[in-house]
Amino acid sequence: MNSKSFKTPDLHAKRYRPKVLGLLNAETVEEYRNKKGKAHIDDALFKAIVTNFNQKVWEMVIENRDGVELPDGLGFLFIGTCPPAKSKTNIDYANSTKYGVTVSNKNWETDNKLAKIMYSNYHLKYQFAHRELWGFTAVRQFKRAVAATYPTNWTKYVQLGDRNRVNDLFNKSVRKAKAKEISEIQIETYNEFEFD
Repeated sequence: MNSKSFKTPDLHAKRYRPKVLGLLNAETVEEYRNKKGKAHIDDALFKAIVTNFNQKVWEMVIENRDGVELPDGLGFLFIGTCPPAKSKTNIDYANSTKYGVTVSNKNWETDNKLAKIMYSNYHLKYQFAHRELWGFTAVRQFKRAVAATYPTNWTKYVQLGDRNRVNDLFNKSVRKAKAKEISEIQIETYNEFEFD
């Protein structure tokens, strides 16, 4: 605990909320209908299909250590275990408000490690135009599910250091796969009775 006093935030103060444009809107549904020729799909059914698919994707990301490859070569989504930032304190707002002093989270159940939902499209397979402009923001349900399941099995996820880049992980896995492929070819063609 820090002895620094904590100023409780005013929960009834005015908030700035930026305008958010979602993809599940009438224009997207209409574009889908025109492109696929499926006039019988209504807005609610389309939204339910997309929401259900997205939920299945993030459930698979949580279950699988190596994450999930997104459809149509859009990239790769996985959970990484990272050390906490050295310059930033992780404030526990509920306990800080309760006790009147700044209390920070130490993540004792995960050895002070943090879960990060990571997206990458820098693997060799994901070559598409302007890929560096693409990003990923998880929905609230995905973040909460990761927060609920991460402390119990945090050791199974990919470990990242302070200076590791996600791109390096993929390059390393590609090199390992190529080395394995070459060694399998050498094992198949090896004949101990040939001396050439």
